[in-house]
Amino acid sequence: MSEKAMVLCSGGVDSTTCLALAIEKHGKENVCALSIYYGQKHVKEIQAAKAVLEYYGIEGTSLDLTPVFAYSDCSLLSHSTEDIPEESYAEQLAQRGGKPVTTYVPFRNGLFLSAAASVALSKNCSVIYYGAHHDDAAGNAYPDCSEEFVNAMNHSIVLGSGGDVRIEAPFVRWNKAQIVAEGLRLQVPYQLTWSCYEGGDKPCRKCGTCLDRIRAFEANGVTDPAMK
Repeated sequence: MSEKAMVLCSGGVDSTTCLALAIEKHGKENVCALSIYYGQKHVKEIQAAKAVLEYYGIEGTSLDLTPVFAYSDCSLLSHSTEDIPEESYAEQLAQRGGKPVTTYVPFRNGLFLSAAASVALSKNCSVIYYGAHHDDAAGNAYPDCSEEFVNAMNHSIVLGSGGDVRIEAPFVRWNKAQIVAEGLRLQVPYQLTWSCYEGGDKPCRKCGTCLDRIRAFEANGVTDPAMK
C-alpha cells in the first residue's frame, strides 16, 4: 500500500512541479494538497493553486494564517507600506548587506511546515512535499528555504510526530532552471501557475520572482506560457 503525501501548494512553479512529482511517485489517489493564505497583497497565487488542483483532480485544503503576520511590514503583505522591489534578489541582497530581502515573510515556511505537519497527521499522510530550492536560499535571501533549515524542520517534525510524518524537499539543492526542466518532463501545466508578487492581470516581469522565473524558462530554451 502506497503512503499518502501532502503537498504544500502555492500555485507557483516550484510547488506545482512538486505536486506533479508526488503524483508520479505516489499515485494521484494518494496525494492531497494544502494551500495557505497569509495576508498577501493579492489572491492570484491562491487562485492559481485552485486551478492547478482542479487540473490534476486533487483534493485541496486551505488555511488562513493572516493574523500571525499582522505585526510584520514585509512588502508582500496587504497591510505593508513597503513597495515590492523591482530588481533581482542578488541586487537586493547587495543593498541590504546580506540580510533577507524585504519580501521575506518572517519565518513563514517554518509556520507553514508546522501547520502542514498537523494537517498531515490528521489526514494520515506520512510525507509533506515542500518546493524550496537553492536559488531562494542563496545569499540568505530566504533563510527558511535553505537545506540546513529543511533538515532542521524535518528533524523536529519527525520527532514531534513520533516518526509518522517527514518532509521531502526534492529541489532543495536545485536551481529554478533544473526545476523547470523536471516540470517539462512531467508536463506540468505552467500556464496555470502564478509567481509574480504583484496582483495585476499579467506578471510584472520586474520583481525578483518574475526575473528568476523568466531566466529559468530561457535556460531551458522555452517560452514561459504564463508570461505570454
